[in-house]
Amino acid sequence: MDFDIALVLVVLTFASGIIWLMDKYLWEKERKARQQAELEKKGKEITEQERDALLADPVIVDYAKSLFPIFFIVLLLRSFIFEPFRIPSQSMMPNLWVGDFILVNKFSYGVRLPVLNLEIIDTGKPKNGDVAVFRYPVNPSINFIKRVIGVPGDHVVYKNKVLYINGKMIPQELMGVYEGEGSGEKMTGAVLKNEDLLGVKHNILLVPGKPDYSHMYFSKFYKEGHIDLVVPEGHYFMMGDNRDESHDSRFWGLVPQDNLVGKAFMIWFNWDVGHGLFWERIGNTIE
Repeated sequence: MDFDIALVLVVLTFASGIIWLMDKYLWEKERKARQQAELEKKGKEITEQERDALLADPVIVDYAKSLFPIFFIVLLLRSFIFEPFRIPSQSMMPNLWVGDFILVNKFSYGVRLPVLNLEIIDTGKPKNGDVAVFRYPVNPSINFIKRVIGVPGDHVVYKNKVLYINGKMIPQELMGVYEGEGSGEKMTGAVLKNEDLLGVKHNILLVPGKPDYSHMYFSKFYKEGHIDLVVPEGHYFMMGDNRDESHDSRFWGLVPQDNLVGKAFMIWFNWDVGHGLFWERIGNTIE
């Protein structure tokens, strides 16, 4: 079962807030009157510890008062400002490694209500070259991260491992042979190139001898041996930077605008299970 932390935060915030308000307006006055009467009845013989225990709020009310501000602040930050994610796969290598913990700007692509994902304020749209987090169209409870290749209206062609956007070939500069670290060691030997995607320069990996995934007959956009499509309104075409090791829009289709979560912008931590911590990853910006 997938864990929906946004739903849990909403429930905890709502529940603790309701308990706090109900106590303040329904129970507190009567309770304090009873406590004061009991205090006067015991008189001066009562110890300080007994007095504190007598005047204490019920446990559930005490927890609600203490935790509501925390739940509320975390919910606001996570829903409308920044949200952390962990990179679980190698599909965005060499730019994002397995074990990278990243921050995502939640207001880059519109302010949305938590859980409902309903846009309430339009703050911008994805651009070609953005590294975006979105809810996987096949199973929206899972978050994916890929690079925005095509925006609405773009004519996208991917042929012989080269991109063409609106008839323009996207240039690739050979950088050499990739040498991976940690979980990325398995990609050692891949061809490292620098791609200039309409002004956004970033590195990509290509595996020598591995068939171009765009030739797979089951691709939604397979035409005469390559990917060829025009991105419709309200949708985006996404691909991983590890081009031959990425499960992306070439297979499962386009990402609807309503599935967008935000733009990835920074690596704040790294922990690659089985390989340890890579300090040099911490604080890197995401291009």
